[in-house]
Order: sequence, then structure tokens, then C-alpha cells
Amino acid sequence: MKLIKWITSSLRAKLLSMFIILTAVPLLVVGLISYQKSYNTVSDHSKASTQLVADQLARNMDNLFGDTERILEMGKNPQVLQFLYSQSETYEDAKSILQTFKFYRETYKYDKVLNISMVNFYGKGISERKGVFQLDRNPLRNPYFQYLTQYPDAILRIPESAYSDLNRLDGFTYPGQNALSIIAAVKQRITHEVIGFIIIDLNEAMIDDFLANTVIGKTGFFYINDHYGETVFQPQSSSASRTILEQIAEEPMTAQNDSFVLSTKSKPQFIVYSTSEITGWKIVGVVPFQEIIAEANGIRQLIIVSVVLSAIFALTLYFFLTNRLTLPIQILMNKMRKAANGYLDAKVTPTGTDEIADLGNSFNIMIEEIKSLIDKNRREQEQKQMAELRTLQAQINPHFLYNTLDSIIWMAEAEKKESVIKLVKALSRFFRLSLNKGRDWVSIKTELEHAHNYLVIQQMRYHDILQYEMVVDPELQVYPIMKMTLQPLIENAIYHGIKNKRGQGMIRIVGYAQERDIILTIEDNGIGMTPERLAQLQKELEMPIDSLTPKQDDDEGGFGLLNVHHRIRLYFGLPYGIEMESIHKEGSKISIRIPKK
Repeated sequence: MKLIKWITSSLRAKLLSMFIILTAVPLLVVGLISYQKSYNTVSDHSKASTQLVADQLARNMDNLFGDTERILEMGKNPQVLQFLYSQSETYEDAKSILQTFKFYRETYKYDKVLNISMVNFYGKGISERKGVFQLDRNPLRNPYFQYLTQYPDAILRIPESAYSDLNRLDGFTYPGQNALSIIAAVKQRITHEVIGFIIIDLNEAMIDDFLANTVIGKTGFFYINDHYGETVFQPQSSSASRTILEQIAEEPMTAQNDSFVLSTKSKPQFIVYSTSEITGWKIVGVVPFQEIIAEANGIRQLIIVSVVLSAIFALTLYFFLTNRLTLPIQILMNKMRKAANGYLDAKVTPTGTDEIADLGNSFNIMIEEIKSLIDKNRREQEQKQMAELRTLQAQINPHFLYNTLDSIIWMAEAEKKESVIKLVKALSRFFRLSLNKGRDWVSIKTELEHAHNYLVIQQMRYHDILQYEMVVDPELQVYPIMKMTLQPLIENAIYHGIKNKRGQGMIRIVGYAQERDIILTIEDNGIGMTPERLAQLQKELEMPIDSLTPKQDDDEGGFGLLNVHHRIRLYFGLPYGIEMESIHKEGSKISIRIPKK
């Protein structure tokens, strides 16, 4: 009653009611009708498109098996028939059959075929992997071979999950891979008597790729059932529970392809399936029904939003007419909310010359000042980071200078003129490259030369225990690298690896490209590290840069290594830096990863 009294007692309230009735009611009627029509149309379209996806997946699988089963044509080859029919074979016969295998691979590009093999009733066989072999069991103990003996025109397609020790009579396994076997009988050309069998092992990952790369909705997936309704392929990323799959298995799927909605305890599921013409397998797609009708729901939301916006427009027009002076304040308030949420490009366009316009100008000036302060703070942080990088780089100190000068004095006293000249030249080039005219970056070629000079010096000091080798692709040597990257790691390998073992030491530096990165490895055959020390260093590699401090009494090394790692991380970020491998009393390997740019 109070609402009716308020509407009838105020012209402003009457105008507001009229605006709402004239805009909202027609939109609601039109919206409801449009929603019902569009829902049915979009829903049918989504179901049809999902069915097309399932049919296309079935055709792709048929094409895959059709292309692969061309290999079965080899069962008609006279040399193959002779090999399977006879009890003995010549080297030339076996070589000719293997050449036939190779010919088929080169002709049809069978990248996913793991192996092709043939076996006769006596257990004699030939394959790409084993060549000529003899089975230690009777082939007819295999139930699949028994079936093909009774039905020689059949072609069996057996996934890895269907194999047992007895079934895998051909003796082939593929560590780390699952094999899908295609088995067919080989018949004598005239009598059509079965004389052997041909087995083609396919990588099951090919089927998994088909399923993983076929999208249905946002969270839906496809899986494959065999003739008996058992699931033979299912992507690992599928989110459907076993209960849902068991409910689907209970539904009759007698048609070649169809779709239906399955009611579950959690939420309805849309099921679509298609049948492979070659294998007879069912390709079944499962997706929450809400994802199928998402577009229809989107239209419903659009209609609701349209009605709400229309009501808002009516209200805005009403308040514009009644509260002309409050609109600029509302605009300014909205801009301030955006600025408070971090959107600093929110600016007010003042209209007029009154106090509200002046307030808008002051707001724009404030936003510009805030942006300027943020930019200034960002530049200061960048300068601070670069200063930290240079500080870390400066911490790498070639303390071996004192020992090298002692070696020069000793050689001079021993009147080893040539050795003194060679050592001084290497030391001079070493420090000239270290300075690099104040630049932080050098080419990989220059860094390798720097490491070479360092190794020449150390080799003259430890000529009886130190050898080294550098193998880096010349094409990679033109790319830039931070100076003083290799030397600290080589120094670490000498002082904490090779010097602590008996016998000849070897340092090997190898460089190669890996996709868009460059990998440089320093490998030594020194004393290596205990698992505890290796784990400690690997943990320190992941510690923040603020915790990187020199270790004055670090007898096991590691600071130079950590220094190089954090310099690379400072500049390039993850995943670049250093990785470590080490086996105690066998040696260590340090890998440097930097981007190729």
C-alpha cells in the first residue's frame, strides 16, 4: 500500500513507473518468445555439429587403419609365401623380404608402425626388429592365431590391454610404448590354405593423439569401445567418473551413429557416438549437456541483459531529466572506482566551467601524477636489478692470479723461457678478454677463447693431471653470452673435482642448440659430489638472489657456480640458468641454458 501511495502521490514516481512499464514489458514478451525459438535452433545445431565431430573422428581412424593395412598386401608376395611355406630359407630370401618391409615404409611413410613381422605354423618368422627368428612355443597356442585359422579372411585389431603373456606369442615388447597389433592370416595363393600370419604393431599413442586433439565442448572427451562394449582407448585427461562410463555402457548403441542425453546424479551428460566402418569400434563422446547448450544459455543471458539495460536506460533517462546536475558527479564517481581498481587510463572529460568540471580536471592531474610515480618506481627497480647483476658479476674474482704469478717466477728462475712467454701471453689475453672494454656481453667465441686461455694457464700448472677438449658448433659461436660465464665453472671443476682425484683429469666443453636455446656443458671426470652435497647445491640454485653471499670458507666450491646461475636468472628469468649432475668418484656435469638470440 505504501508503494502505491508513493506512485500516485508523486509525478516523478509516475514517470518512473511509466518508463519501466513501456520498456520492460514488451522486451520481456519478445525475449521469452525469442529465447524459446533460439534455444531449440542452437541446441539442435550444437548436437548436429558434435555428431559431425564424432563422425569425422571415426573417418580419420578408418583412414589410419586403411592406410596401415596396405602392408597386409605383402602376404601375397611370392617370396613371403615361399618363406612361410618352406622350412628353410636363404640369406637372399630373408634380405629380399626385409627390403620389401623397407619399401613399404618409404612408400607410405609409416612413422607410427613399430614393427612388421611374419610367422608360420612352425614358429619360424621374420621381422624388422629381429630379422629371422624361431619361436619357442607353438604359434597355434595363441587364441588370435587359432581364430584366424578358422576365419582366414578376418583382420584382428588387438590393443595392448588385450594381451597376456600367452597372447604375446610373437615375443615383441616395446618398453615405454603400448602397441596396437593388426593381425591377419597369410594364405596359399592356389588352395587358400592358411600358411602363416602377418603382425603389424602400431604405436597406440597415435590413437591417443586422435582422442586428445579432438575437442568436444570445454571439458568433454572421446573414448573408444570395442565390439563387446569394453573401453579400449580413453584419454588420460578425461574427467568422467567410472560410474558415468558404466551408465553409458548400459545404454543400447545399436545404430551406426546417434546421440542422446544421459541423466546422472551429478549433472546430465550428452553422449554422441559413431561407428568405425573398418574396425566396428564405437567412438563415444561424453560432454556435460550444459556445454552443448551453452550458446542457447548465452542467448538467454543476452536477453536478460538487454532487458536490464533497457530498464537502466529508462531509469537513466528519467534521472537525467530530473537530476541534471547529479550526472557529472556520477561519472566522476565511476572513474574514481576504475582508478581505485588499478585502471589508471580512466579520465574524465569535463563539460562546462563549473566546480564539477574543475573537480574533473583535478582528478585527471592526480591520475597523471600517479602514473608518473609508478613509471619512476619501475625504472628505479630496473636500475636496481641491473646494479645487482653487475655486483654479482664483479664478485667473480680470478684469485688464481697469485698462483699463476708464482708459476711464472718459478719458470723464470728455472730459465724456461718458452714456457714463461706462453704463460704470460695466455694470462694477458685472459685479462684483456675479462675486461672487454667494460662491456658485459661477449660472443660465445670470445668466451670460449677466454676459457681456453684460462685452461692453458692451468694446464701449464697441472700438466700432469689436466687435459681439456672444446666441441662447440661454429654456427653457435656468433651468439652473445654474458662474459665470465664459463671460467668460474671450469675453475670449480679443476679445484673441486680433478685436483681431488688420482690420475689424469679431463675437462670437456660441449655446445649445441636445443630448439630455441643454446646448451653449454662443462663435464669433468673428477671426484664428483656426494648425493648430499649435490642436493644442497641444487637447493641453493633455487634460493632467492638476496640470499647469495660469498662463502669465505667454502672448501667444496659452489659460490662461483651459484653466481653464474643467478646472473643468468637475473637477466633471462626462468627456465634459464644452470643444471647439475654428479656421481661421486666418477665426475660432474654442469649444463648452462641460455636463449638463442
